[in-house]
Amino acid sequence: MKAALLDDRGVIRIGGEAARAFLNGLVTTDVSKVTPDRPCFAGLLTPQGKIVADFIVAAPPDGDGVLLDLPRALAGAVLKKLNFYRLRAQVSCEDQSDTLGVLAVWGGVGTTAQGFVYPDPRLPALGYRVILSPHLAAAAAAELGAKLVEAGIYDAHRIALGIPLGGRDFSYGDAFPHDAAMDQLAGVDFAKGCYVGQEVVARMQHRGLARSRIVPLAYDGVAPEAGSDVTAGDKSVGTIGSSADSRVLALLRLDRVADALAAGIPLTAGGHSVRLVKPDWVRFAWPGEAKPAN
Repeated sequence: MKAALLDDRGVIRIGGEAARAFLNGLVTTDVSKVTPDRPCFAGLLTPQGKIVADFIVAAPPDGDGVLLDLPRALAGAVLKKLNFYRLRAQVSCEDQSDTLGVLAVWGGVGTTAQGFVYPDPRLPALGYRVILSPHLAAAAAAELGAKLVEAGIYDAHRIALGIPLGGRDFSYGDAFPHDAAMDQLAGVDFAKGCYVGQEVVARMQHRGLARSRIVPLAYDGVAPEAGSDVTAGDKSVGTIGSSADSRVLALLRLDRVADALAAGIPLTAGGHSVRLVKPDWVRFAWPGEAKPAN
């Protein structure tokens, strides 16, 4: 079992009895169902359906509202957005990133009294998380029976599983939830009530309009440079994101990739061959695979 303190993660606390109802009217999943043992993955969107921020919503055992486990670089902007929407809602919103951090734990099970432990709601293989004071990370890892490793090792684990990371695999403010696989990773509840950007996201889902997806590719040798094009012949079909250990994530136009594969045209990035790798959790139509019969 391994544990890594994720220095790029921050924590916002939304307190008050109305915290869940307030947040539920804004984000892509049903916050009313969140318990200490059952967090949710959610996004805050623009009215046009683009991702402003994605985060894990966790309910601490003390019952004081909810905690957002989110990219630390976005904490200030998200707090500003929350306060803009708050109006007269009886809630408090506080950035606690200076005192709280996030420890990722994977490859086993354990428990610790050093912080609040909750499973990662996106995918069981991602393990679980601990919100705690960063100086307690070593003690928490010891109690969990985990080896404390660098955050880069967790990043390689994430990439191997095909899980996108905002800011590296997609740009906030420029990507839809479907682009970032939020619909595949329990980040969108299509049965819940209204939220900001819902109409656009629902239309993409029900009309099958999602053509771009972040997917894993395998490469040999040197990793393609982040931001470089993925090409099929002389046509660009996507953009390279984060990479580690012969795997890279890329935002691809899957319809163009499917056409290239059907024509026998290989994919390349940075002058080197790359190959699609299908994660176990994918439920959308995969390029090169026959569509299931109706």
